[in-house]
Amino acid sequence: MHKAFAAVHCTPPTTDEYVLPTQQLWKSESADSNHSMDPGKAVIALLNKGGPYTEEEVEKKYNALPALPSREFMMGSWDGSGVDTGHKTYHTLKDMNWAGKDFRGVDDVDPIVVFDESGKRVWSEEWGHASLREVVFRGVTSTCMVYDIKPIFDHFRYVNDDMIMGAMDCPKVTHMGSLFYFILERRNMDKEVTCEELSPHAPEKNGGYEAARDGEMGLGQVDLERIEKVYRKLDLRIIPAFWTLYFLCSAIRSNVGLAQTMNIDREHDLGSQLNLTPKQVSTGLALFYVCYVIFDLPSNLIMTKLSPRVWMSRIVIAVGIIGSCMAAMKAAWSFYLLRLLLGIVIAGMWPGMAYYLTLFYPPSRTGKRIGQYFTAAQVSAAVVGLVSAGFQKMDTLGGLVGFQWMFLLYGLVGICVGISLLWWLPDRPLPPGELPDRSGWKKYVPHSRPALTGEDALIHYEDLTRVYRRRQWTLTDLLYIIIDWRLWLLFLMYFGVVGVGIGVQNYATVIIRGANPSLTGIELSLLSAPIWIMDLIAILLVTPFSDRFHHHRALFFSVPVAIQITGLLMTTYAGSTANPWPRYGGLLLVGFGLGPTVPITMTWTNEIFQPRHGEVGVAAASALVSGLGNLGSILTTYALFNGWPEDAKRGREQYRKSTLVMVGILCLSILSAAVMTLLLRYVGNGPGGKQVSSGSSTSEGEDVVVDGAARRELQERGFGRLWWSRR
Repeated sequence: MHKAFAAVHCTPPTTDEYVLPTQQLWKSESADSNHSMDPGKAVIALLNKGGPYTEEEVEKKYNALPALPSREFMMGSWDGSGVDTGHKTYHTLKDMNWAGKDFRGVDDVDPIVVFDESGKRVWSEEWGHASLREVVFRGVTSTCMVYDIKPIFDHFRYVNDDMIMGAMDCPKVTHMGSLFYFILERRNMDKEVTCEELSPHAPEKNGGYEAARDGEMGLGQVDLERIEKVYRKLDLRIIPAFWTLYFLCSAIRSNVGLAQTMNIDREHDLGSQLNLTPKQVSTGLALFYVCYVIFDLPSNLIMTKLSPRVWMSRIVIAVGIIGSCMAAMKAAWSFYLLRLLLGIVIAGMWPGMAYYLTLFYPPSRTGKRIGQYFTAAQVSAAVVGLVSAGFQKMDTLGGLVGFQWMFLLYGLVGICVGISLLWWLPDRPLPPGELPDRSGWKKYVPHSRPALTGEDALIHYEDLTRVYRRRQWTLTDLLYIIIDWRLWLLFLMYFGVVGVGIGVQNYATVIIRGANPSLTGIELSLLSAPIWIMDLIAILLVTPFSDRFHHHRALFFSVPVAIQITGLLMTTYAGSTANPWPRYGGLLLVGFGLGPTVPITMTWTNEIFQPRHGEVGVAAASALVSGLGNLGSILTTYALFNGWPEDAKRGREQYRKSTLVMVGILCLSILSAAVMTLLLRYVGNGPGGKQVSSGSSTSEGEDVVVDGAARRELQERGFGRLWWSRR
């Protein structure tokens, strides 16, 4: 049974104090003659004698021990201590201040955890990571830990429910033919371990071994509904804040599309007021995405080093300032400059939100949440379209035209929301008992209350640390992410769907007006809103099922993309000059198909890269997929529609070539999803074997359930194994 985390508020033990609470607790076991009848008690009796020991007596006790019940028995954090038989590894680990081992999943193990100078348990990067396999050793098939970067094998045997004995086989490392034996004990996470308790001279005030077990509070004893309740509390704290900031940033980013047709009958639209040609408007729209592509990755990497809460607040405040300044544009150069600056300051927002979620949720829980706050973009597009009708009624009020009022007011609200995020959003979760760093510049930043406290924080930390790996990243880590083939398939998926989405968002009113030139500016604004209502409906319908059956992300991605293709073909060929409304119906289908595709792509990115590359994998991969994927936005905003002079000629075939280009890039997205599925099936997603989603999910063919969402998915999975996942 797993215990919760115990913080160590002390300096690491010295080499003379290389004794853990484990060894104190051994003393509480009676060493009577009955121990010979139980191999586990016989090991404890031997340890009670005190070392050093002969290799023969330790080997005899080890060989009598049974195998572990399963690999999943090892999940959690363990304290470690060596058995002194004169093996050189005993002294090597002693000098390193060895603390133990951490097991998050069968393919995600920290084999060597040490005490740092402050007394905290940290992963030793020198020893790499490891995975668990079933191996026959000395005639017994039991769990073996295989190191990823060293020729080392740790063979585990069962002592009791909270203790195992290991035999490290590493002749090529130590150049010794003998094995190194060690003990691991599950960490007691209900109480803090002090320096006094780490001392070999500590009084036996813990009540012995059984007393230490009485306080355990592992997830095996926590009701699933209790865990779900903890995540619902997180939802109430994080999702409304994300929804609000994304609503405003989406409005400020995209309202320039509406400005193209607002009060156009009075020549108070964007192009007329700034004397812009259609090509210049397309150039200004595209400049935003050029900066977005360039600065997305640096912004997200900075976010991993700084406070995520502060960085998100910075983004929203800056977007609000630039958005307000757009009300003062007077010529093409100011339009270009502000679109450039807006792309720079907003870069990292969308992938940063996806990264932020992984700090609080296992990957199998993120898809639905991304879908929830992604609905803000759809509601924003619909509301901005509807409200723009009101702004057009304010035309010339106070010397400003309608679109200038829109830019100004949305920008001011954005600034206020950005400042409020400093209190609204929680910072990254810390181990229970650890205080946030308030040194340096951080002491001037407003304090944000923790997302969870007390027992809720313990339950959340235990559930999250099974899949969450945080360490300092290097440029080498970044290089491994960039050369990972999975990244480029996700990029191609995102390229198509985001290109079409942004193209439709910026040119929806232009496309509708091309089909029916008799519509007024207010009518065009109102007709754009239902497109995004359809988008919203699709997100709410599809993303929860995508999480529930997350082994089939490609299916939930490809079907909506096919609906988009159908809608674009209707927009291109349906209807007639006398009856253009079927073309508008095609736009509604495009909106419905767009909804789930972007959140599913980002969720799949999290699922694939968290177990492979840890925190930096999520941050860098989501930024690269989002940033480079917006090359599709540059294509649809700069090269197509108004940016393609021949395609913009009036008539029934207006914009036909542009929509067919979007059909082509959507076909590329479907092909990429299919290739990704096949390669994950036959190549895999992790060291030593395939991992279909993440450390928080269930590996194919194994009952390895790490969080409640994955357990529910395993129990209620309605699609079974589809043809591409059959062996």
